[in-house]
Amino acid sequence: MDTNAKILDIAMNLNRIGNWAADDYDAKRGRIKTFLGNTTTYIQSLDISAFPTSFAETFRDFTKDYSSLEKEGLNHPKDPIYWAEKMMTWGNILTHRSKLV
Repeated sequence: MDTNAKILDIAMNLNRIGNWAADDYDAKRGRIKTFLGNTTTYIQSLDISAFPTSFAETFRDFTKDYSSLEKEGLNHPKDPIYWAEKMMTWGNILTHRSKLV
């Protein structure tokens, strides 16, 4: 799978996770945890140094934020709707910015 496809998979996962959390975090917690794990694996498989500068900054910002979002998602967000919005926002940003890779 090429880099752009992995970034788009990450973005898609973030949007799925966000939608599930917004619908009913407690009922979909297992699925959310599975997709968080998959997303983390995709993130770790990417080489940031190979990204163009125009995208690398965005991805660095994302990975910093994702680390705390992942922890919160695994433990149960204090406000699942707010957490879901943050996940979907990053999904949208990565989808849009992936064109720079």
